[in-house]
Amino acid sequence: MQSGTQINVEYFFRLIYEWIYGPHAAVSYAGFSSFVSHLWVWITGIGYFVSVLGLAVIIYVTMRLFDLRKREKEFYRTVIISPDAEGGVHPRWEHIQSLLEGASLSEWREAIIEADIMLDDVLARAGYAGDGVGEKLKSADPTKFRTLQDAWEAHKVRNQIAHQGSTFNISDMLARRTIGHYEAVFRELKVI
Repeated sequence: MQSGTQINVEYFFRLIYEWIYGPHAAVSYAGFSSFVSHLWVWITGIGYFVSVLGLAVIIYVTMRLFDLRKREKEFYRTVIISPDAEGGVHPRWEHIQSLLEGASLSEWREAIIEADIMLDDVLARAGYAGDGVGEKLKSADPTKFRTLQDAWEAHKVRNQIAHQGSTFNISDMLARRTIGHYEAVFRELKVI
């Protein structure tokens, strides 16, 4: 570009103006205005439809939430009587025993995992501090907790199951011995 040449911006705006409003305009103002108004009607209609649909979803979800809360309230309102008070066997322990009596390896694994969860709850109620069973057992005093070694042995088997999953080959004897360790701990803590 030479130093004396300038760009005429007004010329470009004039071309755009004539293209839109000129006598041979490809798009007339009236046509453009009509198109925009029709487009706006469609946008509004779709917006109303989406709003009604969203409102229906909100109402459905709210109804399901109230139903869920009602069922939770009924579930948690049920008082679970401790086995000591009713003179029976702890229901969780009965479930663990039924899993142990099963014939499959997965039931034996599940029995051990359930027993470890029960041990975690029992240790927490007994006042042992820690995030998991291992930390609670570390904080236990061996002189006051006679079956501490049983708890460790059982928890080690549970950890093997948790880490190896279905590849952990468990035998009937190992499952029964591990549940026996848990049973000794639960009897000492007067849970069963």
